[in-house]
Amino acid sequence: MKKLILLCAMSIMMFACKTSSVTNTKLDNKSEKAMKGNWVISSVSYPGSEYIKVNSFDLADSKCFEGSAWKFVSNNNKGTMDLTSASCTAFSSPITWFVNQEGQFVLKVLNAGEKAKKVRSGYVLAVANQTETSFQLVDKINVGGKMTDVVYQFQKIN
Repeated sequence: MKKLILLCAMSIMMFACKTSSVTNTKLDNKSEKAMKGNWVISSVSYPGSEYIKVNSFDLADSKCFEGSAWKFVSNNNKGTMDLTSASCTAFSSPITWFVNQEGQFVLKVLNAGEKAKKVRSGYVLAVANQTETSFQLVDKINVGGKMTDVVYQFQKIN
């Protein structure tokens, strides 16, 4: 009997200590619907940008994302991103994304024809200053042991 009680207590503790993941939380449908449509990144800013280069989303220099076109479809959380800067290598990719109730934007960059469930890595950014025509995604990077914000400013295009 004592073993059974001990086993039950250990089971309860194990389930109670389960960590939560950004991908296991509920969605913020209001924020997602506000992001629906076509957007362009008007600027990428961070302290020390004149001295430090940031490789955004493991794809290109952060400045290559200025002028990039993004399409967000809120009913199926898919979309596209297109890097079109003349001074950078062109890149186009399907994406999958969502916004959780903690205000975190979760992004996966996919290869053509690849399903999101096959992609094990992604990016988590904070959503900030969201309006009908603009919003910001904020990434945290480590610069010399200090956490620094990289701010991607999105503007809606018609």
